[in-house]
Amino acid sequence: MSVAAAPRAASCTLERRGERVVLVLAGDWLLAQGGPSAAGVLHRVTASGARELGFDCAALGDWDSLLVTLLHRLDAACEQAGVTLLGDGLPEGAQRLLALAGAVPRRGEAPPAHPPWWRRLLDGQILAGAWRELLDALGFIGEIVLACGHLLRGRANTRAVDFFWFLQQTGPAAIGIVTLISVLVGMILAYLGSVQLRQFGAQIYVADLVGIGMVREMGALMTGVIMAGRTGAAFAAQLGTMQTREEIDAVRTLGIDPTEFLVLPRLLALVLVMPLLTLYSGVLGMCGGALVALGMDVSWTQYLNETRNAVTLTHIMTGEAKAVAFGVVIAVAGCHAGMRCGRSSEAVGKATTRAVVSAIVWLIVADAAFNILYQRLGI
Repeated sequence: MSVAAAPRAASCTLERRGERVVLVLAGDWLLAQGGPSAAGVLHRVTASGARELGFDCAALGDWDSLLVTLLHRLDAACEQAGVTLLGDGLPEGAQRLLALAGAVPRRGEAPPAHPPWWRRLLDGQILAGAWRELLDALGFIGEIVLACGHLLRGRANTRAVDFFWFLQQTGPAAIGIVTLISVLVGMILAYLGSVQLRQFGAQIYVADLVGIGMVREMGALMTGVIMAGRTGAAFAAQLGTMQTREEIDAVRTLGIDPTEFLVLPRLLALVLVMPLLTLYSGVLGMCGGALVALGMDVSWTQYLNETRNAVTLTHIMTGEAKAVAFGVVIAVAGCHAGMRCGRSSEAVGKATTRAVVSAIVWLIVADAAFNILYQRLGI
């Protein structure tokens, strides 16, 4: 029965052999039993003033990552001190591990923390970033305009099957959530109006409030917010995922314009669907208001007749004009965020968030602009 030899203590000595300093390694360099301090070895090597460092491993026994860690630190210290490290005398396995460790770039200093927003505002960083974002957005809109021109001339790489697919995804697939929100919004408008109108015994005018409010304002706005969170985010996530998989680069390599092939069918589908969903939302909102009016001694016939007298074609067309503009805003915001997405999963999440936030902000801005325009025109 053979008895395993006891591990030998790790040791190292520094010898000068001509112009070269040689580190003589002996014993078993194992983490379980420890070894000489790496800091002490580094100090002795750098204090020697030699220009070359070699190794003598004739007496070296077993070794593990303890030795590799020492060698890696020596390599970094020699690089800073201008000393050439010669690894010829090391075991072959240690040489490979040392080369592998050197192939990985060393972590530099931690990046400085972002300055507070007020400092970046004073330095002009926020304004410069906003200006770059604006120029990039205008450039993307220009690409869409050119793609629409190619489509009108019959030269665009836009497939009808993609258009009908996105038409189904943005239209019929969104009817459920639009129905729920529209009915609830109509009921909320009716409740708000009834609180004041009841004081004058004018509950019948709840129909005017709900009808005009839904077709001119709330139908288009609430549908736009729903589609921004549902469809705009989906556009950004789809295109962002394609960006991470380099599928958009593959489309460009094939000589196909990604704006014509990927953005245009999404834009056309949403612009076509938004007016229909807005009209549907207005009708459902009036029905929700009717449910509240029936509880205020207003009959269904009275509510319907008052709504017909209050809501005109002009009111309907003002809401439909908003819906078309909102469709363009949502599609451009979602597709722009997806097309400018980075190459990581984190970038896809940021692009989706940016698409929703940008779409809702520009929806509010566009809605305010339309209302000012309508007021100036007396509509």
